[in-house]
Amino acid sequence: MSGATHASGPKEVLIIRHGEKPGDPAVDNQADGPDLSTKGYERAAALAIYIPATFHQPDFLFATQPSRHSNRPVETITPLAQALKLEINSNHPDNDFAGVADDILHHDKYTGKEVLICWHHGEIPLLARALGVSNPVDPWPGKVFDRVWKIDYSTGQAVFQNLPQKLLYGDSSQ
Repeated sequence: MSGATHASGPKEVLIIRHGEKPGDPAVDNQADGPDLSTKGYERAAALAIYIPATFHQPDFLFATQPSRHSNRPVETITPLAQALKLEINSNHPDNDFAGVADDILHHDKYTGKEVLICWHHGEIPLLARALGVSNPVDPWPGKVFDRVWKIDYSTGQAVFQNLPQKLLYGDSSQ
């Protein structure tokens, strides 16, 4: 499960989907508003503890740019940002996954660093490919909110793992 070789770049990138949305989670355009559901806010709070306890502490946080349709990625990692005293880079719109990947892989400030990205599920497989993953799960299932995609670059290649969060009742254990 490896992809392109990177001579410089981050040590590790974690990709998560935003927390649960109100309405039907399987249908992108049926969310009842741009914000997280109650369960989504619960996931966001749990992630603030889980991420630094389970993985390396992120040095940088990215989320999709808020829009009139969704502020969920920013809301999902706001408790983590507050806990770690980090700013969230939310300058990129959802469809600019290639720009995010290019920035992270080629900008010196990310060399050897830990990066966490919170994005919309429809673009996550494309984002992972842009980060050098050759075989991400595609498409990301519409009802899945409980995964962490870990991309480790320590060997000079993008080594991909699809890991369960196991944070909330009903989360997958595998």
